[in-house]
Amino acid sequence: MKNEVVSSGIRKIQNPTVADYQVLANALKCCASISDRVLGKALHSSVIKLGHHSCQFVIKALLNMYAKCKDLDECQKLFSQIKYNDTVMWNIVLSGFAGSRFHETEMTRLFNSMQREHYIKPSSVTLAIVIPVLTRSGALGAGKSIHCYAVKHGLDCKTLVGNAFISMYAKSGNISDASATFCGISNKDVVSWNAMIAGFIENNLIDTAFELFRLMLKGSILPNYATIANILPICHSLGEIDGYQLGREMHCYVWRRAELLSEVTVINALLSCYLRVGNFEAETLFWNMKSKDLVSWNSIIAGYAANGEWLKTLYFFREFVKEEMSGPDSVTLMSILPACPQLNNMLIGKQIHGYAIRHSFLHQDISVINTLISFYAKCGNIKEARHMFLLTSNKDSISWNTMLDALAENQLHEEFINLLKGMFREGMKADSITLLAVVRYFANISRMDKVKEAHGFSVRSGILLSYTEPTLANALLDAYAKCCDLNYAKRIFESLSGSKNVITCNSMISGFVNYGLHEDAHGIFKRMTERDLTTWNLMVRAYAENDCPDRAMSLFTELHHHKMRPDAMTILSVLPVCAQMALSDLLKQCHAYVIRSFLDDVYLIGALIDVYSKCATLGYAYKLFQSSSVKDLVMFTAMVGGSVQYTVLPSMQVSSHWICFYLTPEYHSPSSSARGRRRFICSSLSCVISGFLCVGKAALEVGFFENVVNSDPEPHLDQYVLCRSKRLLGAFQLDDSEEPLNIEANDLYTLPYKSIVGRSIWHESIGITLFLFLWFNHPVLEILPDESGSTCRKPIVGCLELHAKEEPMTLSNSVMV
Repeated sequence: MKNEVVSSGIRKIQNPTVADYQVLANALKCCASISDRVLGKALHSSVIKLGHHSCQFVIKALLNMYAKCKDLDECQKLFSQIKYNDTVMWNIVLSGFAGSRFHETEMTRLFNSMQREHYIKPSSVTLAIVIPVLTRSGALGAGKSIHCYAVKHGLDCKTLVGNAFISMYAKSGNISDASATFCGISNKDVVSWNAMIAGFIENNLIDTAFELFRLMLKGSILPNYATIANILPICHSLGEIDGYQLGREMHCYVWRRAELLSEVTVINALLSCYLRVGNFEAETLFWNMKSKDLVSWNSIIAGYAANGEWLKTLYFFREFVKEEMSGPDSVTLMSILPACPQLNNMLIGKQIHGYAIRHSFLHQDISVINTLISFYAKCGNIKEARHMFLLTSNKDSISWNTMLDALAENQLHEEFINLLKGMFREGMKADSITLLAVVRYFANISRMDKVKEAHGFSVRSGILLSYTEPTLANALLDAYAKCCDLNYAKRIFESLSGSKNVITCNSMISGFVNYGLHEDAHGIFKRMTERDLTTWNLMVRAYAENDCPDRAMSLFTELHHHKMRPDAMTILSVLPVCAQMALSDLLKQCHAYVIRSFLDDVYLIGALIDVYSKCATLGYAYKLFQSSSVKDLVMFTAMVGGSVQYTVLPSMQVSSHWICFYLTPEYHSPSSSARGRRRFICSSLSCVISGFLCVGKAALEVGFFENVVNSDPEPHLDQYVLCRSKRLLGAFQLDDSEEPLNIEANDLYTLPYKSIVGRSIWHESIGITLFLFLWFNHPVLEILPDESGSTCRKPIVGCLELHAKEEPMTLSNSVMV
């Protein structure tokens, strides 16, 4: 239609007898609407040839055409040639400059020039054009001056001006002035309501935003697509259940209004709403959409990624690629790339990287580059992440922070320090995210001096107190608590009296719990007005670990009354209570809950096996052990330990599982911690000591002892114990007439010695006597005091004296069946 008007105008221009200013103005208006600057300039030439350059109507159309086509130089040049300007012309030029973020300064200069004109006064439209620009540039002082002008000239009551002032005050955080302006508008329209609702949401006043929305529904102004798009994204703040319920109500409201149902923006907002509360009805809604845009695909992909549904994320991405659309944008790539490390699929990530390289606008987008750096780092490919980082010319703070996180995650200490120094050399200022990475890294390696340096820097630079959310302060508090400096943690906690949140209180409770100060932790717990599941888990664990099973169970029951849904950490916290009180029924209930809730956590399964063993229900422990598809060091240690303690399971079954696990690469992988391997070794040694000779023999056959000794270049107690275990196994095979082995002690290092000694004393067999004899003259026994302060020598001497009084035992009667 617009092209027809332009064609008709051109035909009339070619016939001078019928050409007039009205035809030219309409043709120029159509050029502006389709942003055809070339045709507009041609029409400008015709205007000059036909002598209509002095016609105000045509001049305004020309100014509007240049402004809408973003040809601001021509627009300003034409405007300067006009002798008599009116308010409309000023508004046209101002709107052109206001639409470009690169000409905000020039727009401000033009507005000041307009105010100096004697016969020209800014109108309500002028103020509505200027105020959003001042809001973007953060010039609140200039905005307030214009507000004073509006009040003096009676423009503040105008709906158009009032709406602009509401947005200005709301975006600057001055919500009280925004509310006053809203109340002062006599004829509120839907934009007024939307601006005020959006202002409350931007200032995190979610409840007030919902109240205003309800008030709007009771009035005569109906919500439009922008209102729904404002409200739906905040439904998730009410929680999964209430948020889903409100989302359903909004969905029903949209169904009742056909004009809203046809808006793609509204359906996209509904998609995001459902996915944010973890409800996958969004998929049905998505496939039923008549027309999907790029935002629709990005919403469904990002939504499934946020819910950890990585396979679904990848599926929708592939479906999107099949569609004949413009293709993925930066938001799409930033949503799909985090799924690749979770699926251990570096190939797809590299293909996406290749796609970005082939589309230069994506490969030049710093957000995409930062996501690619993070992708390679999480896949363990630090070399490629470093390569991408070094090749990036336009690094921002996120680039540096992403690389710092990658180096910290991989414990590359020297590179982390060098990169941090390089960041400052490049003139890049550290922000709160940088300091978060620094604090967490040095806290994990227990470098309290560096944590204090970061703390001091945050205070000097003003970063610590420059944010309303105490994220950095929480990290510092947590670091001090972990690094055994509870006094500093208390000081930070007390200094945050006005800005504490749930995370702050949880960090302080965790510090008290780690110090065994469960009463202090309970004091904070009682004063908290808002609690999350982590809070309850910490308190249950505190009482469970401090021999207060009754209080732990009381809190566990109260947790359910507050409609909290226990997770794996909750069950892990309550399991010690089952062991302390031998509550096998409660243990079975916890196990049933784990099954119903699909809590597939290998540490949780290992803990269940351990507690089943401690509650003398080895049958359940062994069934759970056999049914587990993934077995790690924790599970094997718990199973072997339980077998030794009660000696009711077939030893050959235990040994076969044990040896099979040793032969797998998982045992020797870097993911198996040294502490976990040592616990596994100690439990295995206990099998030998307790008489499970088949385990020891199987270990000899696969070269277990030699391989473990040779696997670590540094001598550890593991090596000493395993070497002695091999000799001990040989000692079992000696006849009574043969002399005992004369074994010299090697250097010993860290390990829970007392647990080995205690377990040895608990069993009464000749194997224990031989084992203790090997340890008797070792100097480490003199420096390992027990709870009473005495050393381990005395109980060992008693055990030896006990066995000395008994008759010599042979292999046949020393094996425990």
